[in-house]
Amino acid sequence: MDARLLDILVCPLCKGPLVYDKLAQELTCNADRLAYPIRDDIPIMWADQARKLDSQAKLANGSDK
Repeated sequence: MDARLLDILVCPLCKGPLVYDKLAQELTCNADRLAYPIRDDIPIMWADQARKLDSQAKLANGSDK
């Protein structure tokens, strides 16, 4: 994922920052608790395509604890 692209992408719902999870190939929004998929190096920024995050997920680094 291009670092310049990551610098300008924001959540389409709240316009907040996104966290890149390289392993899961997702961009996560902590505020909305959504994970937007990245397919073929293209972020899919549609809310209806986003995965809802459970309350157990640690979003800062994309790992579960």
